[in-house]
Amino acid sequence: MVTHSVQVWAFVTLFSALAVGQQTGFVSTRGREIVGPSGAPLLLRGINLGNWLVPEGYMFKFDTATSPRMINGVISELVGAEKARSFWKKFRDNYVTREDITYIKNLGLNSIRVPFNWRLFTSDEHPEVWTDEGFVMLDRVITWCHEAGIWVILDMHCAPGGQTGDNIDDSWGYPFLFDSPEDQQRTIELWKKIAGRYKDDATVIGYDLFNEPIAHFVDTLRLNPLLEPLYKRIVSAIRQADTNHIVFLGGAQWDTNFRVFGPPFDRKSVYTFHRYWCDTTQSMIVEYVEFSSKYDVPVWLGESGENTNEWIEAFRRLLERNNIGWCFWPYKKMDAPRGVVTFNRPEGWDIIVRYADSPRSTYETIRSSRPPADIAWNALEGFLNLCQFKNCRPNEHYIEALLGKSK
Repeated sequence: MVTHSVQVWAFVTLFSALAVGQQTGFVSTRGREIVGPSGAPLLLRGINLGNWLVPEGYMFKFDTATSPRMINGVISELVGAEKARSFWKKFRDNYVTREDITYIKNLGLNSIRVPFNWRLFTSDEHPEVWTDEGFVMLDRVITWCHEAGIWVILDMHCAPGGQTGDNIDDSWGYPFLFDSPEDQQRTIELWKKIAGRYKDDATVIGYDLFNEPIAHFVDTLRLNPLLEPLYKRIVSAIRQADTNHIVFLGGAQWDTNFRVFGPPFDRKSVYTFHRYWCDTTQSMIVEYVEFSSKYDVPVWLGESGENTNEWIEAFRRLLERNNIGWCFWPYKKMDAPRGVVTFNRPEGWDIIVRYADSPRSTYETIRSSRPPADIAWNALEGFLNLCQFKNCRPNEHYIEALLGKSK
């Protein structure tokens, strides 16, 4: 039997939580739920802005130039470093715009995840020098989202030294982050800078500290125990600057392994998992549901997708039956049905792909396989034009599968 005093305490606690949400305007957590500024439960339904601040080779139709620095190498070899810099500036200006964000909001989605590369803020060669480029891009998209009424999750897709050891973290092929005190300190400093900049911005939900750390093909027995302690150091630094926002903690082995976690150590934490190409049955997410129940914390699907429309709908329904918010991958992709919008390949793009996938291990092979620079530049300019929102078209059936309606 519940006593009167316990009932009063429970009511006061709930009222305080609601009042805090109303006063701060920030998305927060309460038990197993993410809650909106009013304190009401909030089911996140979002999309990832993949390929924008972390280009991926497969979205350019490349097989071998897979990481951002490899893609940049291809473009620099084709047209030179000056024009490559010009390409990337226009790419970031064109690939995601205010119109894209407005469209995402109008679809009925309420959040986006923004993958970013640490190299937008500093570099391998000069770690002591900080630049504004990354903040310019994040400020821009956060402003657009504020105007549209949509929330933002900031995702460190590529950390100093590499947290994954594959193309997706733009690393040197191994998660050297976990062996490098310098890279760890740089990561901590960057997150503290980000937290300090956005600490009062209620459009930002929080910080996804690492995307898919520690791949399955590296020394997982040694590296897995190092993940949560590093998370704790990062969160401690974030909390020195920002106590308003959620921290999202991804499991090891591509954000699938929650066995690396102990009890939650931060009161505003959400544990995030990724699932691709699996069955759409309860057994595929039961470990995350059980983790949420055991520790009374929210879980969130940070990535999924790249599958048939039937699979997308079935997996989305599975998540929502379990009250798990989601953020599918990706929003935009060239010449592909598996995304919210797509755009045509530019004329001459096959020439770019052929060069990117050719052997380029020596200067002789670079010279022998490189097409004329003007032809390559025309194709690159075509890409910059076609990727703009005005030239994109919706994948109607994908959208219907994702949201249960067509736009």
